[in-house]
Amino acid sequence: MRRSRLVGYLTSLLLAVGTALTGAATAQAAQPAAAGGYVALGDSYSSGVGAGSYISSSGDCKRSTKAHPYLWAAAHSPSTFDFTACSGARTSDVLAGQLGPLGSATSLVSISVGGNDAGFADVMTTCVLQSDSSCLSRIATARAYVDSTLPGNLDGVYSAIRNRAPSAHVVVIGYPRFYKLGTSCLGLSETKRKAINDAADHLNSAIAQRAAAHGFTFGDVRGTFTGHEICSGSSWLHSVNWLNIGESYHPTAAGQSGGYLPVLTTAA
Repeated sequence: MRRSRLVGYLTSLLLAVGTALTGAATAQAAQPAAAGGYVALGDSYSSGVGAGSYISSSGDCKRSTKAHPYLWAAAHSPSTFDFTACSGARTSDVLAGQLGPLGSATSLVSISVGGNDAGFADVMTTCVLQSDSSCLSRIATARAYVDSTLPGNLDGVYSAIRNRAPSAHVVVIGYPRFYKLGTSCLGLSETKRKAINDAADHLNSAIAQRAAAHGFTFGDVRGTFTGHEICSGSSWLHSVNWLNIGESYHPTAAGQSGGYLPVLTTAA
């Protein structure tokens, strides 16, 4: 047996014995810290709006201890963790105020951004309060923006990330589909629900294409949210919340831990 294979075999054997003696829980608790620093950028889907347990010092950015970046950092103990994602952020906000912690020692970056550029809040407001035709018209305007302007905005952010953190693995996280279709559900019409889902797919496609062009990994959360959309009976997304309108159409704590965290963990 070659020496390298022998070393590998003995290492595996010692790890197995250690786990057997100390128990799986202890072995998991003792896993080594992730090498390098982790920086979490982006909008409300990364900051954790809708998940509760907001960090008081984050103010209107509403960074949550139940958001997927915070959960990932707690599980993997990176050498440093900087959480700059902020509710309402557009690509211009990321460029202006979130990139400071990036550097040569950054090994992982995650980011969700683009929805606010495309007018997400106005789209949902129009679709909730106005007619099917008004909803479809507003979505058409958003889709046109995604085709014409958003790619350049994303390129600007992605290039800035790479310039500041040349060695980092970058995970660009997408958005879920919002509605389960083909089921009885109070609220928006099936026409609106399908158009909103199609718009989310269109946005995700644009983001994934630009991420790939920069050599970044796209984290697609649509699969993990399948069966947990609004109208599913087991939703991981808030519907309209008239008492806290800012949480509307954002992931719950379960959506962050069950929908987003597994995608980040796999992609990282």
